[in-house]
Amino acid sequence: MSRHEARRRLALEFGATDIVGERGEEGVARVKDLTGGIGADSVLECVGTPEAMRQALHSARPGGNVGFVGVPHEVRVDGEELFFSHVGLRGGPAPVRRYLPDLIDRVLSGRIEPGKVFDLTLPLDQVAEGYRAMDERRAIKALLKP
Repeated sequence: MSRHEARRRLALEFGATDIVGERGEEGVARVKDLTGGIGADSVLECVGTPEAMRQALHSARPGGNVGFVGVPHEVRVDGEELFFSHVGLRGGPAPVRRYLPDLIDRVLSGRIEPGKVFDLTLPLDQVAEGYRAMDERRAIKALLKP
């Protein structure tokens, strides 16, 4: 789900088949349309806002799962609504150290190219500008250099 053109192009390059630009209930309706009215088996919520969590939960099919990454900001989930939706919700700290040796090997061997997401390079003292550029969708990810 993206409205950011550079992210959309990169998603297609990495194998995405459908990109949903709508948000909220319109986004949920689009996901349901793409899945024959059922909803997605698995949904990742990667934004951390109440709106994004609600959209993720409503986009999943009964019996599906929503995983969230990072720390949600002011997100409240209605337990009764979650119970009757039959959607599983899972989140927690990522076990980064467990995956790090394999990821480093993949980068060094050339099997993956993580640098593709960095489309803005700034000096470290301009970190605030990097965050601003990502927030304003002028950059996918900012690479900061000393």
